[in-house]
Amino acid sequence: MFETLTNRLNKVFDQLKKRGKLSTSDVDSALREVKLALLEADVHFNVVKEFIAQVRSRSIGHEVSKALNPGQQMIKIVNEELIKTLGEPAPLKLTGDKPRVILMVGLQGSGKTTTAAKLARILRTKGERVMLVAGDPYRPAAIEQLQILGNSINVPVFVDKNVNPPELSKLAMEKGKNGGHSVIIMDTAGRSQLDDNLMGELVNINRIMKPCEVLLVVDSMTGQESLHIAEGFHKNVPITGLILTKMDGDSRGGAAISIRSVTGVPIKFIGTGEKIDALEVYNPERLASRILGMGDMLGLIERAELAFDEKTAQNQADRLSSGEFSFEDLAEMMRSAKKDGTMNQLLDMLPGKLGQNAANISPQDVDKQMKRTEAIISSMTIQERRHPDVLNANRRRRIARGSGTNVQDINRLVKQYQEMKRLFKTMSKTNKRGFPRLFG
Repeated sequence: MFETLTNRLNKVFDQLKKRGKLSTSDVDSALREVKLALLEADVHFNVVKEFIAQVRSRSIGHEVSKALNPGQQMIKIVNEELIKTLGEPAPLKLTGDKPRVILMVGLQGSGKTTTAAKLARILRTKGERVMLVAGDPYRPAAIEQLQILGNSINVPVFVDKNVNPPELSKLAMEKGKNGGHSVIIMDTAGRSQLDDNLMGELVNINRIMKPCEVLLVVDSMTGQESLHIAEGFHKNVPITGLILTKMDGDSRGGAAISIRSVTGVPIKFIGTGEKIDALEVYNPERLASRILGMGDMLGLIERAELAFDEKTAQNQADRLSSGEFSFEDLAEMMRSAKKDGTMNQLLDMLPGKLGQNAANISPQDVDKQMKRTEAIISSMTIQERRHPDVLNANRRRRIARGSGTNVQDINRLVKQYQEMKRLFKTMSKTNKRGFPRLFG
């Protein structure tokens, strides 16, 4: 996610950190590079223009000139302005009489059907009695796809192929009330482009169901075209939130940065993969942190927690957030990630050079390195796994022999472990809000 943009920005920041004092020309030179990086990432021109103006206004004033480390301070300003541009987090508003309706809208191919099931899974884990409605009779196998997804998460799917979507929405409301469901998620039909028939159908469904949320699912890989799509839908139905899908692909990230500012509609979720659990609640602070190469350690912990039972997850989270981190914790996170198939997404959340280096590793190499790491940790004693500081030269040679690796492999793993432990400690000191010194 944002790999190209992150690399471009980090090159600019590396230059800033080398300077003990920043002149106006230094600031302008750096901001020119930032501007080009954002435009190449397909961020809307007006958004870039306003963003650069805000950063420049703060960077050439007292705020930077009086800072102990001007480069660090300017990076902090970029981070804060990026968070403002990304907009405030906006949770789902499930209010009113039950069943509360969530209407999923969007163009064909945006990932709407899969996203409906992902959202149903999240709400079900929060105690909601969810029912999915298959409201797309036009796309071949759309109904069957939703039924398969619903079965996989144990959520019922309401289907009636003999009626049109507006009539189906009436029947779904009756079914939801009689069945005691608290939330109805209706997957509506999409088209390859905006058209009057599509919008007329949505207007009728919206009038009948009176949804508390109308969520527009947008393919982030469409770039600035996603802005026109959002505006087209918003003119016809009252869009209350956005879900950006395919954020794990080769999208340049511009849609995520632009769409909130241009449309005024909040982003509520981002899709980070095809798996049923690959939907994240939108958090601008954490997304800005990932764009700037600072990682998303809170997201990392949350993804690891998903594979644990509740008690184990709480203990793990408490230990990590308090700065405690051992090779046993690392091994447990790796096992859960491998079982859940989420290792590449977890690597994407790592900060700094860890995350940048991980982005260049193929899935085959990831698997090979995981096996090597597991072998190394398995060759340690309990004391060594829990207290890595005791790993002297003799112990490292013994572990290398026992794991079929060499001492350089052991040293490399210890160094990576120490960097991760430092990051968890930093998160604890900043009350889990971020990593202000990661650029140092």
